[in-house]
Amino acid sequence: MAEPTPMQSAVPPAAVPAGIAPAPGPAVLYMLGATAFLAATTLLAKALGTATLGEPLHPLQVSFGRFLFAWLAIAATVAVLRPRLTRPDYRTHAARTLCGWSGVSLMFAAAAAIPLSDATAISFLNPVFGMILAIPLLGERVGPWRWLAAAIAFAGAMILIRPGTEAMQAGALLALGAALALGLELIFIKRLAGREAPLQVLFVNNSIGLAIAGAAAFWVWQAPSPAQWAGLAALGLLMACAQAFFINAMRRADASFVTPFSYLTLVFAGLYDALVFGVLPTAVSVAGAAVIVAGAALLAWREAVNRRRR
Repeated sequence: MAEPTPMQSAVPPAAVPAGIAPAPGPAVLYMLGATAFLAATTLLAKALGTATLGEPLHPLQVSFGRFLFAWLAIAATVAVLRPRLTRPDYRTHAARTLCGWSGVSLMFAAAAAIPLSDATAISFLNPVFGMILAIPLLGERVGPWRWLAAAIAFAGAMILIRPGTEAMQAGALLALGAALALGLELIFIKRLAGREAPLQVLFVNNSIGLAIAGAAAFWVWQAPSPAQWAGLAALGLLMACAQAFFINAMRRADASFVTPFSYLTLVFAGLYDALVFGVLPTAVSVAGAAVIVAGAALLAWREAVNRRRR
């Protein structure tokens, strides 16, 4: 969101900003739009990484397209709105963007290899990894409820990955790597939260991400077909829309209220996969996804409780 899932690359405020009246209805609608857009980006990544639109593109090239066209959309917005910009924390931005680019690239590779619903479900482990990494990196303390949530989510991931069996797929391990990278990105998001305006964060991160993705894509570049260029453009624009909708959702209601709706990304991913590729989730996929979402939802609830106490 995921890159929230890539969505969490947008900076999520903990509560409705001062001066903005809470609007739960519009917040839910914005989050529904964000999840639909985000799932569509993985659908396009799968189409570009398979033979659907021509010779399959390397995930690093798909990631470059995502950053290129998202940057163009965000840069155009900055040029029109002319927001007041402050001096960015470039070191934190660079570290955060490197993690986000790694997570997005791994996620796109996973989407081309396994069902979208499986890749999306495993990506929901990113807040769990973020929680664990916050212990040594941010000095946070983790109570038994959050450890229980992490254990539940990891159990769901093991159902999907099926380690030690012939059913274990490399794509699932790629999605797990994506969740780890995005979890580390959350550490840097926490360091940036509240220090810079959301539009500035999006512009700076996508600018740095474009440079990183361009340097990586240079080594695997192949000329995309016209259909693939269109797919890359749509992917970048949809990601920019997902981030914008996500920010607007968070600005209109508390995170504890809107975050559970982000799990609808899994529903949209399964629906798109079935309609476009004819891939239906198996019973194992549904069970694993349900366990991961249960663990992630428990973690989100506990975070909300701790936030209210603070």
